Amino acid sequence: MTQENQNPMPEQENLAAESNTENSTTATETPAVKTPEQEIAELNQKVSDLQDNFLRAKAEAENIRRRAVEDIAKAHKFAIESFAEHLVPVTDSLYAALSTDAGDAKAFKEGLEITLKQLLAAFEKGRMTEINPSVGDKFDPHHHQAIASVPSEQDANTVVSVLQRGYTVADRVLRPALVTVSAPK
Repeated sequence: MTQENQNPMPEQENLAAESNTENSTTATETPAVKTPEQEIAELNQKVSDLQDNFLRAKAEAENIRRRAVEDIAKAHKFAIESFAEHLVPVTDSLYAALSTDAGDAKAFKEGLEITLKQLLAAFEKGRMTEINPSVGDKFDPHHHQAIASVPSEQDANTVVSVLQRGYTVADRVLRPALVTVSAPK
């Protein structure tokens, strides 16, 4: 026998050994392949979880919105309630004035002045202020409403007389002051 026959193809043996080593290595390193049914089940679970999270977030947002509406309604209610509490003493004074037999006009006028002071104090506590321009003040269309334009010795577009006082609530005009203004010369 020749030497080639004695050594039965060492190259083929080496290749076969390497091939066996690669197969055993790939078999341990490759993750288990999931079947399509397993992947579908996992994706369905993820979708279900996301839907659940979405519904919870949606419900929480609705609860927050509802609570905000309730809080606003309560704030309006209590703001009016606070202002009304300041008006109660004024009402008491008016009832007291009506129930007395005041024959003295001077005493009656003093009682009305005290009641007016109480009313103005209640307005102040409620952040309500009067708009009462002085004669000669410049006409302000944001705070005044001109009823008439009359000839006058004053500068044009200045207040000649105040027919009715106006009021603001928290710097917002509730009712403008009714005024007459001087006509241009």
